[in-house]
Amino acid sequence: MFKILLYCFFLFFPFSSTYAEIDLDLGEEINELCAGCHGEYGEGGKKGEYPRLAGLPAAYIIQQLKLFKDEKRKNMPMRPYANEREMPDEDIPSVAAFLSQIKLTSEMPEFDETVSAYNKLLIAKKVFNIAKVEGDIELGEELYVDDCQLCHGKLGKGKDDSDTPPLAGQYTQYMVKQIKSFAAGERWHEYAEALFSEMEEDEIQAIMAYLSIMD
Repeated sequence: MFKILLYCFFLFFPFSSTYAEIDLDLGEEINELCAGCHGEYGEGGKKGEYPRLAGLPAAYIIQQLKLFKDEKRKNMPMRPYANEREMPDEDIPSVAAFLSQIKLTSEMPEFDETVSAYNKLLIAKKVFNIAKVEGDIELGEELYVDDCQLCHGKLGKGKDDSDTPPLAGQYTQYMVKQIKSFAAGERWHEYAEALFSEMEEDEIQAIMAYLSIMD
């Protein structure tokens, strides 16, 4: 059923002129390469330098991989992988679909004595939580509602059927870096000038503080 839904989604998504079949096994295989930086389950890594990919909208992952390939979004660690030889266009929907369907939990479940230590370890890898951030949460909420909520949703979860990613549950360090990239014009954002060009450090910190309690 999941593959049928993905088929319908990508059939109408304007990724390319020809339909690329979704192969979750291929997506999992490609993710083994991504895991070196982004984690086995797309949970991100290096204390937030590499973002969480698990659960992001497939359309958003496709969009960003295309931007990396076209070098419209510049990122040195991605250059050896986001090219036609290593990641042809027809493979991108499969890895995007695989990453989008990974579900991370925010706390460890209770185990009974039948669960092996190895299985506990595997489950622990899928436990993901963003640490609370210091800052003016009330100001952060006000700024979020005014500037971010329309696209990223009331709860910061983005939109599953679009290229709008969730902000809640993403690494603070990564998001701050992206805001600064938008402000500097190093990464494109439709409303970069209006939203980020005059944003103060304490305002960024306030938004991060608010997002951290939405996780």
